[in-house]
Amino acid sequence: MKRPAIVSLLACGLLLALAGTAQAVGNPEAGKQKNAMCIGCHGIEGYRTSYPSVYHVPRLGGQHAEYLVKALQAYKTGARNHPSMKGIAATLSQQDMEDLAAYYAGAGK
Repeated sequence: MKRPAIVSLLACGLLLALAGTAQAVGNPEAGKQKNAMCIGCHGIEGYRTSYPSVYHVPRLGGQHAEYLVKALQAYKTGARNHPSMKGIAATLSQQDMEDLAAYYAGAGK
């Protein structure tokens, strides 16, 4: 194989690999506008809830955006099981998840 052909193949492979890992980028300002369902539980310091059992509700502010998106996706698909979170995640689009994650990863502390 000639050198230019090898370089072209490598360049195409690299572009395909990068395209496969591209993700939507969240907008923190949009996330701030969408957090009404989240703030009631996750915005209260030391909050505990009793549904479906008593547990400490985690704070979301400062959490990694990638983790938050994956958690919301898992609630939406049923891979994570919490009735309230499953119901809320079911209403979110991928962009909503990205926006909320961007907000809580930054200013949503």
